[in-house]
Amino acid sequence: MLNPMPKTFIYNPPTDPWLSILYEDEAIIVCDKPSGLLSVPGKDPALFDSLQSRILDAYPGAGTVHRLDKDTSGIMLFAKTKAAHGKLGMQFEKRQTKKSYLARVWGDVAQDEGLVDLPLATDWENKPRQRVDYERGRAAQSRWRALGREGGVTRVELTPITGRTHQLRVHMMELGHPILGDPFYATGAALAAADRLQLHAAYLAVRHPLSGEEMAFTAPVPF
Repeated sequence: MLNPMPKTFIYNPPTDPWLSILYEDEAIIVCDKPSGLLSVPGKDPALFDSLQSRILDAYPGAGTVHRLDKDTSGIMLFAKTKAAHGKLGMQFEKRQTKKSYLARVWGDVAQDEGLVDLPLATDWENKPRQRVDYERGRAAQSRWRALGREGGVTRVELTPITGRTHQLRVHMMELGHPILGDPFYATGAALAAADRLQLHAAYLAVRHPLSGEEMAFTAPVPF
């Protein structure tokens, strides 16, 4: 059984550092988003603080190209111009980017690698949770590879083929290996094993919107 939805949500985003810029040029900004910070503002004014709002304060006119879950840390890309935003957005839409995540999951994963192919849909009674839904779900595929076993915990590399909400989190749960510290999909010892969701967007490669050259970025794994 999954954790009940909290009756009240206390948003206390990290502030140090306020912004962690990995790379910047005339067209793009690459940031390392901390766990606990929203990618974009929420509807409630109390949820205004986000990586997007911080970037806009420092770089007026910058645009958000993609998002990460609040609890996920790692690489996020912003465009400085509308033209750059359009070209980068098209790469994400057509799945022309290359990205991988690092995670620590509960249990010793038996195999060394695999593919999860399970359709996902919003769990409307428990939003924002997602669930496997063979009738109404959208196709979702994730590749995984075991990097090391730590005695009841496995460090894995996760590569999303599609980009559904909470995709990696639900897929690992369905394998029987929820991501440590996941407030939505981990329970008991798996939830208590970490003080944050141990999922990190560690690698992203895109074609530069001006030169067309492929550029790869990495963000150090904080766990």
